[in-house]
Amino acid sequence: MLQDHEDAFGHGIYDHFHGEDVDEVIEREDGYIDVSQGPDSYLSEFEKWPQHQQRALRHAWGRVLDIGCGGGRHSIYLQGKGLDVLGIDNSPMALKCCKERGLKKMKLMDITSVTSKLGTFDTIIMMGNNFGLFANPKRAKWLLRKFYGMTSPGALIIAETMDIYQTEAPYHLEYQAWNRKRGRMSGQVRIRARYKKYCTPWFDYLMVSKPELEDILKGTGWKVQKYINGPGWIYCMVLEKGAEK
Repeated sequence: MLQDHEDAFGHGIYDHFHGEDVDEVIEREDGYIDVSQGPDSYLSEFEKWPQHQQRALRHAWGRVLDIGCGGGRHSIYLQGKGLDVLGIDNSPMALKCCKERGLKKMKLMDITSVTSKLGTFDTIIMMGNNFGLFANPKRAKWLLRKFYGMTSPGALIIAETMDIYQTEAPYHLEYQAWNRKRGRMSGQVRIRARYKKYCTPWFDYLMVSKPELEDILKGTGWKVQKYINGPGWIYCMVLEKGAEK
């Protein structure tokens, strides 16, 4: 779990919830730096979400596990629709924000700590580009098999990612080539977030094209039910559980 000095993401969310203007800086290992959309999007109401996210979340049903729930926008929306939602995150400050916003069930934990001890779920959501939390293809396959064992028949995974190949920017193309040279997937980026005096540890974040996604799904028991395209590089996926792995 993140220590307080590492919780840049959570402190940014919490401060923005309490009225501060927040800039969240994302730093990539090759020196590339960008300012994310940040807490304003993490706390937005359903009406302000991009259309592809609205469409994707309408597929959620039953008992829901929100992995990387952040400020709780997806969990709180689904909870308001009468679903039984558990939000998990490794950020203590993000969960503090969720609690103040009215999320009823939450747990401080990392994606790799998810087990069947949490119970059986009908829907797992990984929105806000949180497919990236799989980190690499090997861990993605391992976790998808684990999710298979802790979900009901007919369960869904609803996730968001981006196709990093849809760019002509030299600094992105150079990084993708460097990744491949190192034996990594093109979209397996190593980043950290900064806010004020807070800085997360470096971590891997996985972004995939649709063919890459379908290759990762092989042997996990999950298959694509539908894609929901968003603006630019972004898309959501609805994955359905098969009869057997």
